[in-house]
Amino acid sequence: MYEIKGNKAFETEEEDFDTVMADDITFTGTIRFSKPFMIKGKVNGFIEASSDLLIDTDAEVNADISTDRVLVRGKVKGNVSGKELVYVASTGSVIGDISSEQVVLEPGSEFSGKCTMIK
Repeated sequence: MYEIKGNKAFETEEEDFDTVMADDITFTGTIRFSKPFMIKGKVNGFIEASSDLLIDTDAEVNADISTDRVLVRGKVKGNVSGKELVYVASTGSVIGDISSEQVVLEPGSEFSGKCTMIK
């Protein structure tokens, strides 16, 4: 669980997610969801959601992402838009632009792009 000031806790345990994409899955296309979703595998395409997204430590995502809240512990190549929060953990990497109301980049995380904080 990640505690973020001014935000409800971001659950990180696999059993807290309605859908988990396993680490042996590679998906190409558009993913849309409305309940918490965890990616452990590889995704190429576009992700659009009205819920939480967790990109796990060994996951690789080459996609533009638009969701309510996203926690990046793996690798993302693409623009990331979170209505409420974009959180890049120390193991995470984002190559692309980030836009959100709240942005957290932990020490050790990697980020290359523009960051826009939106009210």
